[in-house]
Amino acid sequence: MADETRLRRFAVLIDADNTSPRIVAGLFEEIAKFGEASVRRIYGDFSSPRLKSWADILQKYAIDPYQQFAYTSGKNASDIALVIDAMDLLHSGRFDGFCLVSSDSDFTRLASRLREEGADVYGFGAQKTPESFRQACRRFVYTENLLPEVAVAAPEQEDGPRQALQPPSAAVPILSRAIEQMESEDGWVRLGAVGQRLANIASDFDPRTYGYRKLSDLVRKTGAFEVEQTEGRTVRIRAMPGQKAGSTRSRARSRRTGS
Repeated sequence: MADETRLRRFAVLIDADNTSPRIVAGLFEEIAKFGEASVRRIYGDFSSPRLKSWADILQKYAIDPYQQFAYTSGKNASDIALVIDAMDLLHSGRFDGFCLVSSDSDFTRLASRLREEGADVYGFGAQKTPESFRQACRRFVYTENLLPEVAVAAPEQEDGPRQALQPPSAAVPILSRAIEQMESEDGWVRLGAVGQRLANIASDFDPRTYGYRKLSDLVRKTGAFEVEQTEGRTVRIRAMPGQKAGSTRSRARSRRTGS
């Protein structure tokens, strides 16, 4: 019974050179949604003034620092140490997955290798993180969405979100793609199922990127979908008839012109 109820264990490995200490509170709150941060390690040259801001954060969040002196310019000993530790932890068999905190594409192969061994990999990095690393992770969270000052719109706010990384309209293509991939005679699909499909299509999809905590609020704000709630409280959505027809015509024109 204990095995069935225990939290999934994750090793959190942070690249200090490519991560701001301002995201740490939000980082561990995010990890707590899917498991326990059993191991918390950070790698960098903490003798450098550039990493001085990490000093107070480490003790507060019980993060173990792994000092890597930069003896040679241009050589990243921290990355190598992180990769070695990740493989050691993987082969210990004690963890369900890994949280790799970095915006560096050098960790793409590490993420892929960990997943090949059956471990879940959650990536955390800035929006500038190369797509190769983002897609190598089961899920990728933009660290901009973890900053404490990011204001996310509540459902009742009429003036919409502030400081969103992208406007709600930017989410329409991927939402439409998810709906199109789901079989439905009348076009209606469960919002929960759409959320699962989105996770498979794009590891970095997150309603917060568009300024909303909930997927349902984002869908309503786009104005491109019909939304209904059944008597059983299940939320269903489908593309607006005009939106769907427009997309079809656009694809038809593309086929005719060969573009």
